[in-house]
Amino acid sequence: MTPDEAVRRLAAAGCVDPVGEVQEMARWAPQSFGGWSVPADWVRRRSLGTPLAWVSGHASFGGLDVRVAPGVYPPRPWSAELALIAASHLASSRSGGGGRMLDLCTGCGAVAALVVQRRPTAFVVGVDLDPVAAACARSNGVVTVIGDLDSPLDPAARFDVITAVAPYVPTAALANAGGVAPDVATFEPVVALDGGVDGLEVLRRVVSVASLRLLAGGWLVVEVGGEQDRVLVPALVAAGFAEVTPWHDADGDLLGIAARRQR
Repeated sequence: MTPDEAVRRLAAAGCVDPVGEVQEMARWAPQSFGGWSVPADWVRRRSLGTPLAWVSGHASFGGLDVRVAPGVYPPRPWSAELALIAASHLASSRSGGGGRMLDLCTGCGAVAALVVQRRPTAFVVGVDLDPVAAACARSNGVVTVIGDLDSPLDPAARFDVITAVAPYVPTAALANAGGVAPDVATFEPVVALDGGVDGLEVLRRVVSVASLRLLAGGWLVVEVGGEQDRVLVPALVAAGFAEVTPWHDADGDLLGIAARRQR
């Protein structure tokens, strides 16, 4: 299928950026397609809502190419800023050797891989509950273990930075039309999206883990949305965190928060 035909097909299916998606398909299409066409089956699957990263097996993330296996949560472009913030905090680590970072809910390992690219001397380990996601993260060069948050780690392990793109979509938003994009609700793994009643059930657990695993002065960097920063602050303060700093996109929408452990 020619790129023009593919663009028309995706546009008719309601894709927001059909030109960009076709360019991404052409980038990863088998060499037999010669760069001047894209697999018709890829276009068909994407037009039905299959995540683009599952179709091509790849995603662009902060200038890094990462592999994304079918069924694994596709990394969002805006999560790259979280990785860059984490990398900046590793630069002032107290543990030496480039610092130590724990990436919870690592998924395909995109955040951890980008941090490793920016801080190649750092020790970075990812954890994910899903064996398929863990294997995918390893394929992206991330040291990854399987388990629920920090459960598989040595009890004595401590870190300078802990990151998490944990599930933070309120349960009701997954069920309501308009809560999330239809293709996300239909295809993407619920376990990677559903954060409970207020979207913060897993993140509160992440805060508890970070309060134990972070060195004094270490940083917790997590993705949140809506007004979840305000809701999460009491849990952060109770766990010994201060300097809670949110960051936003160009439209002013909340993307995440970073908090420093005081004690």
